[in-house]
Amino acid sequence: MATRRNVPTEKSGPEKEFAQAAGEKSIIAPAVPAHVIYKLLGFTLAMVAGPIGSYFLTLNTLFGGNSTYAGALAAIMANVVLIGYVIVAFKEDQSEALEAAEKKKDK
Repeated sequence: MATRRNVPTEKSGPEKEFAQAAGEKSIIAPAVPAHVIYKLLGFTLAMVAGPIGSYFLTLNTLFGGNSTYAGALAAIMANVVLIGYVIVAFKEDQSEALEAAEKKKDK
C-alpha cells in the first residue's frame, strides 16, 4: 500500500529567506572567496609534501637510515603545518572582524 504525503505549499525558514523573486538576476557570487580556497590548497599541498618530503630527505642523509627519527621529524613537520594553518585562519578572522567594525563605525 502506498502512502501519500502532504506537501506544504508555503515556504518556511531558509526557503523564504533565500528565495529569489521572479525576474531577478541570479546571484552567482561564490560562497567562499578565492583567496580562502588558494590558502587551503597551499596548506593542503604543504601538509602532503612537507612531512613526506622531510621523511625521505632526512632518512638517509641526516639520520643514517633510522626510520624512527625520520618519522618523528615528519610528524613534527605535519604539526608545524597544522599550527601554521590555525595561525593564518585566526589572523584572517581577526582582519575580517576589524573591517566589519570599521564599516560599522563609518556609518
